[in-house]
Amino acid sequence: MEYMTASEAAKKWGVSSRRVHSLCSEGRIEGVSRLGNAWAIPKDAEKPKDARIKNGKYIKRSGCGADE
Repeated sequence: MEYMTASEAAKKWGVSSRRVHSLCSEGRIEGVSRLGNAWAIPKDAEKPKDARIKNGKYIKRSGCGADE
């Protein structure tokens, strides 16, 4: 299997290399492995979907605010 670096994946997917590092450490890229302090990402790995909230509706959690 062929691998690419986080910098190569960042260029391929149009994101920053820091974002690729975060996706790797969160386990959101299939087949990724750590080699020392570098990430080995399979060349055929797909960019994970963006899991951020886009509709503006945030989940309110009780017990987390200062106004208790």
